Amino acid sequence: MATPFTCTGHRAAIYALAATNDAEHFLSAGGDGWVAEWHLQAPENGRLIASIEGQIFSLLCLPGQNRIIAGDMNGGLHWIDTAQPERTRGIQHHQKGVFDLKISQNWVLSAGGEGMLTRWDAQTGRTVESIHLTHRALRSLSLAPSRREIAIGASDANIYLLDSDTLDIRHTIIGAHTPSVFTVAYSPDERYLLSGGRDAMLRVWDLDAAPPALVSEQPAHWFTINHIAWSPHGRHFATASRDKTVKIWDGATLRLLRVLDPVRDGGHLNSVNRLLWLPQALLSASDDRTIKIWKLDGQLP
Repeated sequence: MATPFTCTGHRAAIYALAATNDAEHFLSAGGDGWVAEWHLQAPENGRLIASIEGQIFSLLCLPGQNRIIAGDMNGGLHWIDTAQPERTRGIQHHQKGVFDLKISQNWVLSAGGEGMLTRWDAQTGRTVESIHLTHRALRSLSLAPSRREIAIGASDANIYLLDSDTLDIRHTIIGAHTPSVFTVAYSPDERYLLSGGRDAMLRVWDLDAAPPALVSEQPAHWFTINHIAWSPHGRHFATASRDKTVKIWDGATLRLLRVLDPVRDGGHLNSVNRLLWLPQALLSASDDRTIKIWKLDGQLP
């Protein structure tokens, strides 16, 4: 495998990656409070889009708009207008960090460190409603549009499955990971939910069962699984871990296909915090202040 290209420039750990409204660019943000834009075909120099006080934990580019939302460690959401920077505004909403952001139809969903999920109007940036699920942090969101469902991984060890229209709780998977669920991701067909946590276990849940049933589990990494990302074509998924590796898996068989590590592959030197799988490449962001661009076309079965 060819050595990945390494994007440098951030001055602290990178916690967030986001796709943009065109296929050629992506965004990154992290502990330095910077939001940077990168060009996939010329990634030598990132472009600073915005700078805020405090660490950025989550990032979202609003489809069809010139706006980016950044969630910070203190619970603030920053609505960044890239066309008219003077219209950028920060809203102190969550009591603790904003760990994930997702777009659902005309709504933005934010997951807070105090255990609250909030729905925002994507056009106006105003809060619509909030639901307090737990007294521990909400770490990860995943959406299943056909099921009209939201999966939420939390630091109370549980996974919450909510109706995306009403925000009513459909199911709670108790003790999904010990002691915390760090990441959840629906399979492309939305029948299964993949989850990872501080226990380094990769688990798969059958959502057509009543209640949802555990159908597979395996120790996937040495340390915490921080993120799971599916490939655009849906045949593979990747896991990122505090053990410094990115692993590539077969989506149908759950078989491990490739380990991207520091020594053999030129991978990360510290914890891998976030993944973004675009049609052209898999991106990984790390505590080592770098982003790796992995070109995997033709190298996976």
